Amino acid sequence: VQLQASGGGLVQAGGSLRLSCAASGRTFSRNTVGCMGWFRQAPGKEREFVAAFSRSGSATYYADSVKGRFTVSRDNAKNTMYLQMNSLRPEDTGVYYCAVDGPPFCITSTIETESPYDYWGQGTLVTVSS
Repeated sequence: VQLQASGGGLVQAGGSLRLSCAASGRTFSRNTVGCMGWFRQAPGKEREFVAAFSRSGSATYYADSVKGRFTVSRDNAKNTMYLQMNSLRPEDTGVYYCAVDGPPFCITSTIETESPYDYWGQGTLVTVSS
């Protein structure tokens, strides 16, 4: 599976961006992939969890810092998942990565860690100015 993240850019605080993650090599369905998530890495910091889907897509998970502002979604027909980011803050600045768990199961107790994810996109830079 190859993942291509896009949609990053420079935005003022309070603005919005929508990130996309397009997959090739495997279709998105509950029978082909497991957990699907977004992570980010701020300058000088470790990569951290942002948001994720369960295998079926019926359950979503968010870091406390983005709850109510970010929304994950996916379009299985387009093999693409999205991260809609609203009310952006300077502390949201970082490189955003999409990730997919290869086997078609998802251990939700680990969904907020990097361990389930086998495939990672190259990252897209989001810069929020104050």
